[in-house]
Amino acid sequence: MQLGMIGLGRMGGNMVRRLMRAGHECVVFDVHPQAVEALTGEGASGTDSLRAFVGALRQPRVVWLMVPAGLVDREIAALVPLLASGDIVIDGGNSHYHDDIRRAMELRAKGVHYLDVGTSGGVWGLDRGYCLMIGGDRAVVQHLDPIFAALSPGAAAAPPTPGRKTQAGTAERGYLHCGPAGAGHFVKMVHNGIEYGMMQAYAEGFAILDASPLGIDVQAAVSSWQEGSVIRSWLLDLLVKALEETPDLHGIAPVAADSGEGRWT
Repeated sequence: MQLGMIGLGRMGGNMVRRLMRAGHECVVFDVHPQAVEALTGEGASGTDSLRAFVGALRQPRVVWLMVPAGLVDREIAALVPLLASGDIVIDGGNSHYHDDIRRAMELRAKGVHYLDVGTSGGVWGLDRGYCLMIGGDRAVVQHLDPIFAALSPGAAAAPPTPGRKTQAGTAERGYLHCGPAGAGHFVKMVHNGIEYGMMQAYAEGFAILDASPLGIDVQAAVSSWQEGSVIRSWLLDLLVKALEETPDLHGIAPVAADSGEGRWT
């Protein structure tokens, strides 16, 4: 399939690369020309303006926005006059689900489809794949299944939970149609709220270990949790790696910024 990506940052650029690896055709645009040039050199069709970007897409066009939540409405406002009935706009960032419901209604009146796709995977998604939480009309989601399947980790990415019954659908492959407009970002919002809570819990536990009068080796203690502990996770793996690289945490800020989802949840 052909897809256009606007926003080629740490996630958008790698999502394009993963799609091209799977044989999909990508048209790209970004306000930073060097980001476009890099992907053009890897096989994407680069464009230098929004009009050229839309013109390079075949109808029905599929446009994926991978930009900060505060810029989505502005991008859509610039896009809509260039789009036609039947085209599809996807917001893969971290918008508030109420905004998705509004956008879907506004675009539906113009004949344009809108999907909200919560995307988790970060800078590791190029190789590991992205967990996708999708909101919008079922028929549109089904039409784009090859795109979602290419971006997702796939069923082989993780062993099945012992005792779990095999279920129909795409959830075990790492992507899911969660419901109508707004449902994708609602699920992603809760996902991120849990993520921030987990990081805070790890941080407080590490701090208690570090403050212990018993001379506990924090790095060794948390490394042992990776083996069979009920609190093992990918987040813990990343934290252990960080401790190996910076055992004393020197230069690492004691505050983690978030883009709102924790508080929204």
